[in-house]
Order: sequence, then C-alpha cells, then structure tokens
Amino acid sequence: MSESEVTIRVAGPGDMAWLSAALAALSADLGDTHRTSEAALAAACLGPSPACHGILAEARGDVAGAALMSPVFSTTQGTAGGYVSDLWVAPGWRGAGLGRQLLAGAAALAASRWQARFLRLTVYAGNAGARAFYGRLGFELAERDRTCLLSGAEFDRLAEVMT
Repeated sequence: MSESEVTIRVAGPGDMAWLSAALAALSADLGDTHRTSEAALAAACLGPSPACHGILAEARGDVAGAALMSPVFSTTQGTAGGYVSDLWVAPGWRGAGLGRQLLAGAAALAASRWQARFLRLTVYAGNAGARAFYGRLGFELAERDRTCLLSGAEFDRLAEVMT
C-alpha cells in the first residue's frame, strides 16, 4: 500500500464516526478502556471553541489512520504548541509512513490555528516501537516529566472551588 494513495485532512462534521472508530481501535490495540462516543467527539471537535481537532488519513474510501490534537501553551517553550493525545494507524497501513503524515498534519494545523512551534505527546513507557518511531522523527523523551491525571469526583471537587 502506497502513501500516495492517502489523503490527510482535518476531520469535519461527517467524519465523527470514522474518528470514533479509529480511536476505539487505538484503545483496543493498547488494551485501554474506551469511554468516548461519537457525540462526545463531535461536541469537542466541532463546537464554537473546539477543545480538540481530529486528523484523518483516508485511503480508498476508508480510514487508514487518525490523530487527535489539542492546543497547548508552554512557558518553557515560550509559545503555543499542539498536544497529540492519540495517534493510530490501521494495521494494513503500518510501516507506510502514515504516522509521520498524521503528525505532519497535526503540526501544520497547530501552526496555522495557533502559530504553534512545537508538538508534545505522551508515549507509554513499555511501547518500545512507538518510542523508537517518535525518536526517529526527532521527538525527545523528557525523562523528568511524568503525566498526572485528575478526574472523576476529585476533578469535580476541585472545579467546584471556582463555581
């Protein structure tokens, strides 16, 4: 399968089923719980102030890959960037350059929407293949960083302080 058969584009209103299916496949591949829905993605990606943007790799009328990206600002970088929270390539397309194309699409979108100058992402520590792939592209592993998550009731309690 050839990279030239693929179109990389921002997901629009008619693409939420594709985006949702791709992200569900990513969760399954990683053994993660998948809690999002097509409606939740539409609300996040298509509202008046989008929380994220989906990027699709389309080939032969089907989804061959997808990425989900959100804006971020870094005081240490001194500029806006894009946070790629999800990146998935369909099994039949792996090794064909789609991951790089999807990240290039994310970088171009972030640069045009927010004048971004960097991409950030998180990779599972045990995913040696993904770590090697990102390293080949020039991503640096920030050993000092650790991802922290606040969700559920704890998030609700903290958010209540400001309401």
